[in-house]
Amino acid sequence: MKNMKNDFKKFIFKSISLAMGIATLVLNIMGTLENETAVTLLSIGLICLAISELEGKKVN
Repeated sequence: MKNMKNDFKKFIFKSISLAMGIATLVLNIMGTLENETAVTLLSIGLICLAISELEGKKVN
């Protein structure tokens, strides 16, 4: 059960990061994206990827 919970968390965080990347691309194509907004969206996506990769890692 715990493994399934961790897999679900990873899935959610990776999905969020993908959505932020796609949103940045689409808004840029539409021409409605400001630089600050793009950096914020991509930062959220990068943070979610980092959390999903660090989740479950053990520190020795």
